[in-house]
Amino acid sequence: MRKISLIVPCYNEKEALPFFYNEVKKILDQIEIDYEILFVNDGSKDETLEIIKEFNKKDEKVRYISFSRNFGKEAAMYAGFCNVKGDYVAVMDADMQDPPSLLPEMLNIIQTQNYDSVATRRVNREGEPPVRSWFARKFYRLINKISDADIIDGARDFRLMRKDMVDVIVSMQEYNRFSKGIFGWIGFRTYWLPYENRERVAGETKWNIWKLFKYAIDGIINFSEIPLNFASWFGMLMTLVSFLFLIFIIVRKICFGDPVAGWASTICIIVFIGGIQLFSMGIIGQYIAKIYTESKHRPHYIVKEASDEKIKRVH
Repeated sequence: MRKISLIVPCYNEKEALPFFYNEVKKILDQIEIDYEILFVNDGSKDETLEIIKEFNKKDEKVRYISFSRNFGKEAAMYAGFCNVKGDYVAVMDADMQDPPSLLPEMLNIIQTQNYDSVATRRVNREGEPPVRSWFARKFYRLINKISDADIIDGARDFRLMRKDMVDVIVSMQEYNRFSKGIFGWIGFRTYWLPYENRERVAGETKWNIWKLFKYAIDGIINFSEIPLNFASWFGMLMTLVSFLFLIFIIVRKICFGDPVAGWASTICIIVFIGGIQLFSMGIIGQYIAKIYTESKHRPHYIVKEASDEKIKRVH
């Protein structure tokens, strides 16, 4: 019998977990397919792990992984991908912004049509701050223009995939992970399922503007070389401009004998060029930092405890 595995990354979700578990359990029990729910506790500081353990005690279909510290959602998703047993694998958030009610439709599409995954996208951002929504739309537009990753505006991590697609994702063992980019980069046929934005059922979001900005920068650096090319192009452009200015000054001195005036403008130009140089060095530094972390070959996550011995403790 076919089986579906549900990966649920959790970080300080004690308020939302009871709502999520009851709803997703009701939905999965209605589907004529075997299933498992794999909770990944990403170093939560509240009672998230205790609640998950209670689910595990009363429900044999619940498994869990608990990290030794907070490694981030990307590591939690990767740990889930490495330890699922199902023929189909879904990723969901515990805050109910990923509606469990979509699972039957997603499963039907992937079973009856020639698709390798069914991914969800929000058709609106109601309830989200306007500034955040504006930057999100601009980010998706930018990264699609400068990278090979195909990322749809409004795309969520909530998706259902065949196991062979998940195996490919696991084989990509890069430490600096950006799953939305990985999903798009590896290809496979994907059906995009639109839905209306949902508010959190309980608790507070863990994504502030600064974390979202860092996440966007990671995505651009992981899947595009354009920033590096920009630094090179701008360096060549400024070299050409400075060479033309040098010719202008020499010709002016020979023909008119005028001294070079304008101390203030000279200082402004020097400061401007210096700023551009530091900015370009910063771009290069970001790429070097990624190379540095990759070269250490540190594990993506470390498991402190788990529901069964088959869980990979370090990967």
